[in-house]
Amino acid sequence: QVQLVESGGGLVQAGGSLRLSCAASGRTFTSYVMGWFRQAPGKEREFVTSINKSDGRPYYADSVKGRFTISRDTAKNTVYLQMNSLKPEDTAVYYCAATTGWGIRSMTTEYDYWGQGTQVTVSS
Repeated sequence: QVQLVESGGGLVQAGGSLRLSCAASGRTFTSYVMGWFRQAPGKEREFVTSINKSDGRPYYADSVKGRFTISRDTAKNTVYLQMNSLKPEDTAVYYCAATTGWGIRSMTTEYDYWGQGTQVTVSS
């Protein structure tokens, strides 16, 4: 199993940038597909991005492609979400998640472990 802890959320102006971190403990995150999800007020939790456990290849939701970048630091057992050109519609609680599955995992039901979430608020 793995324990996930997110950090780096906060308030940012539209057009600005923010980097979220997801620190994993228990097992190296290379044993999992790591994903980021977000949930806006009154909305369902939605997929943002994921990174393959073997080769680190990323996959992005269309809504964030070109603006967000997922990466990992194996030495620190940490996954990052670099968010650029932020928009008010990016405002949500962002969750880090992990699954022992393979390939693209874009559904919440496919993930086994979740972090506590970190709030990201983008002002106009």
